[in-house]
This record gives sequence, structure tokens and C-alpha cells, in this order.
Amino acid sequence: MVAPSMATPIPGIRNAVKPIHHVMRWSLEIFLGRFVKIVEVGPRDGLQNEKGNVPTSVKIQLIHKLVGAGLSVVEATSFVSPKWVPQLADAKEVLKGIQQEPGVRYPVLTPNLRGFEAAVAAGAKEIAVFASASESFSKSNINCTIEESLVRYRDVTAAAKKHGLTIRGYVSCVIGCPVEGAIDPSKVAYVAKELYNMGCSEISLGDTTGVGTPGSVVAMLQAVMAFVPVDKIAVHFHDTYGQALANILVSLQMGINVVDSSVSGLGGCPYAKGATGNVATEDVVYMLHGLGIKTNVDLNKLMEAGDYISKELGRPLGSKTATALRKLTT
Repeated sequence: MVAPSMATPIPGIRNAVKPIHHVMRWSLEIFLGRFVKIVEVGPRDGLQNEKGNVPTSVKIQLIHKLVGAGLSVVEATSFVSPKWVPQLADAKEVLKGIQQEPGVRYPVLTPNLRGFEAAVAAGAKEIAVFASASESFSKSNINCTIEESLVRYRDVTAAAKKHGLTIRGYVSCVIGCPVEGAIDPSKVAYVAKELYNMGCSEISLGDTTGVGTPGSVVAMLQAVMAFVPVDKIAVHFHDTYGQALANILVSLQMGINVVDSSVSGLGGCPYAKGATGNVATEDVVYMLHGLGIKTNVDLNKLMEAGDYISKELGRPLGSKTATALRKLTT
């Protein structure tokens, strides 16, 4: 990872950062009874970097277990070229094989019109598009510049609107890039604003390399919130430096009510060297429940889903909460 360096702001996007101590004043009462929606990304973002083939039946079963635990949004798969992400070559089979429950959303990633058309043919009702706040990462991840990716996604979102589909937008590298180092918050705000303006109903801000701290997260969120309503923003933290839960907490303090996470901490990015898994859903749920926040997620059933996929992958549990609670019950 290249050491963080100062990035150049994009003209026309102001980077107004208020003193952090104003954001940090809070009491537990602001959380009690509040509802936070968890977007489970394990079946897609969590599995995409697995080297060994994960059977389609295992992916489908994992999704069913996650929904059974009470998760209302489960990112199912990605309609991307198998050349780039071989693990998700069975996207059509996974989406068609899911027994979809009423009231549950199963978004799928569609990087271009070809992927979008394949997703629609497979029965997708919600799609997601993926842009980056880093030029270097955009070129290595989706082989085009930021502006070229936004042109591409305008075509995808326009097509999605014609089909009446919900659209979710992702912004990667919102804090740092493996090549460029630190990313200026104004760049994140620009990409988030463009995705929101083209029709994304929710913008997920991803700390792809997991370098974020509460201080850098506050600055980034303040920049984005100048252009995107807070109720349209989600946060997506990788736990490379062990900062994910702290970053989620400060995001909650700033009014964010949507959090992405991955069961058993599955994940990593094939284009970001050193990036470890997403924050574990079990750990997020444990923290939220401890704050008096409602999630509608059954932690015991969620841990069963984590047990299931960890055994299938032949690895230890990636959740500290699940590991600790399992020790107490065995």
C-alpha cells in the first residue's frame, strides 16, 4: 500500500469540514429505539475473491440462511464477466435458484449494459452500479476512468428506470486508494452526487482498503452530505486496520441508518492488495443491539449462517462476536 498523500480536490465541489468535536457530542438516547438497516453483502462481495470454487447450491443456501436470520437486503451476486470474477460465473443460476421472500431485496451488481440485460433476463428486481473515487482504482477495477464509468452507468440507470428497477450506487476507495493514497473528500462527494443525480436511490460509501478512521470518515461524510441526503447514504467498511466498528459508530452519530456488512467477515477486493474482509455482520449486529438499536436480525440465526459458510470454505469464523459466543456455549 502506498503511503497516503494529499489529493487534489475537484473544482466546484466544496470540502467544508466542520470541527470533529461538534459531531462527536452525543448521548446514548440518540440510539435507543432507532432502526438501522443492514445490507448483507457476503454472497457477492464476500465470496467474489475466493480462490476455490464455491458451489452454486452453497451460495443459494447461504442466502436463504441470511434471509432466515431476518436480513431484509441480501446482495445476491454480480453479473460481471467470468473472465474478471470467475467465482460469480453462476450469477444466473444463483438468482434463479433463490426462493425469494416477500419484502426482501436481492440486489445484483451490473457493471455495464450487457450485465444489466443478463440480470433482467434472470429476474433481477434491483441492480447496483459501482464507481470509484480513485482514478487509479477505477482503471484497474473496471478498466476505465471515473468519467467514462459515469457515462456507462447513465446508460445502465436509464435502462433500469425503464424496467422500473431500484438502483443502488457504490462508491469505492472513499478514504484511500492502494495506489494514490489518501482520497480527498471532494472527489467522493463528486462521484456520489453524480450517482444520486442519475437515479440511485441509495449510495453506499466503501472504504475498500479499510484505512479509514473516525476522523477521516467524518470529513468524508460531511463532504458527501452536502450533496446527497443523509437518508440516502449507506456506509461500507472493510476491517483491515480494525477500525470498522468505530467508523460505523461515528457514522451512526452523523445520522447514517444503513450499514453494509458481510457474514463472518467474508471478503476482500481482488484489485486492492492487502484489503481484508468486510466488517462481520455478527459484530455489527452485536454492537447495534448493545446500543439499543433495532435491526430485526436474529443474532443466533445469523451466527448459524456464519458457521455454515465458514465450514463450507474450510476456515475459522471471521466474527469476534461469533467466536466469543461459541466459546461460551461449547
